[in-house]
Amino acid sequence: MALQEEFEEYAEKAKSLPPTTKDAEKLILYGLYKQATVGAVNTGRPGIFSPKERAKWDAWKAVEGKTKEEAMNDYITKVKQLQEAASA
Repeated sequence: MALQEEFEEYAEKAKSLPPTTKDAEKLILYGLYKQATVGAVNTGRPGIFSPKERAKWDAWKAVEGKTKEEAMNDYITKVKQLQEAASA
């Protein structure tokens, strides 16, 4: 299976992660997803009065420098880890 197809499959699987998934884990997935689909951060950091948007931006910025392929692979690995943790 091509990396792009596998990435898209795991992006769908990520939508069905249990509600008990920690926000910190979701932010990691968000950052990797944005890096894989958009590339490097292309917006300014949201202000202090937008804590949710700011956290998402920070998560994306944290993986800046990864290639699209690295971000996709890391995303797939992270979703697998979260699925295993949820089923344990």
